[in-house]
Amino acid sequence: MEYRVLGKSNLKVSVVGFGGIPVQRITKDEAKDIIIRAEELGINFIDTARGYTVSEEFIGEALEGRRADWIIASKTMARDKETMKKDIEISLKNLRTDYIDLYQFHNIRTMEEYEKVMGENGAYEALLEAKAEGKIGHIGLTSHSLDMLKFAIETGKFETIMYPYNIVETQAEELFKRAEELNIGVIAMKPMAGGALEDGSLAMKFILQNKSVTAAIPGMATIKEVEENAKVGSNVVTLTPEEKERAAAIAKGLGEEFCRRCGYCAPCTAGIDIPSTFVLRGYKERYNLAEWAEGRYFAMKKTAKDCTECGICESRCPYDLPIRKMLKDVKATFNE
Repeated sequence: MEYRVLGKSNLKVSVVGFGGIPVQRITKDEAKDIIIRAEELGINFIDTARGYTVSEEFIGEALEGRRADWIIASKTMARDKETMKKDIEISLKNLRTDYIDLYQFHNIRTMEEYEKVMGENGAYEALLEAKAEGKIGHIGLTSHSLDMLKFAIETGKFETIMYPYNIVETQAEELFKRAEELNIGVIAMKPMAGGALEDGSLAMKFILQNKSVTAAIPGMATIKEVEENAKVGSNVVTLTPEEKERAAAIAKGLGEEFCRRCGYCAPCTAGIDIPSTFVLRGYKERYNLAEWAEGRYFAMKKTAKDCTECGICESRCPYDLPIRKMLKDVKATFNE
């Protein structure tokens, strides 16, 4: 297994990390078997979140007795100091540990959110206190907003960033180069494009050949998936001309109806968070996480059923996506 240093954190992580989302759909015993197999193959980095229902708990039980061999990352949607303090304690309890190597803000989307977490009595204060107390080691930021991360990495407040990166979503490559210059660790999420990519080995090769990326965190729910991904991480090579052609063909094929979550469609005149509806549809259809996706979808203030078909979003989309049609598909997926 190849290892890279996660920016200024100096954590030496496996280039293939363990994404904790799919753990929700398997049993506790299955999760333990899969995680132990990952460890045997050299994977030492695991990422989960407070919002992933039982993921932290399953991972905590699996890592009991082997905590020292793993670098654990978790994250939370907490935006204020008190909620963050509570979430850190819950994560520590769930993960059965007295420290978490990397704790991240989960999906900061707007400057308003950023200013809240960084302001007085914001969640960042709680992270600094937890770091001083040894409860967390390092502070990171995850987002689906390229502009948000471009701003955040220049502040010097974060040691890592996490953003979607895969064969289809390559818009962050310049951001990753800048992060590398600033010695900020780069974690690539959604390496399989939310399950849209079928050739897992090609998908992982594509990501790991980019030396600005520290680690990719594919979600894994079977031992077979662990073994396939670990094999790529143990032999990181440049794509062959034939593989580059295949990747380009896949990107072109998916590009006709694939949201890169750039956010340029916003603001929706009806108040719909358009990219999030597409993400949740993917979780329900491709990740087999129907209940989890439905809970988050129907908690949104506005959903696909509220689309007025004004078409303004399509005029803003740099990828010329048929957003109105795609929202109708979301509406059908969630039986609205």
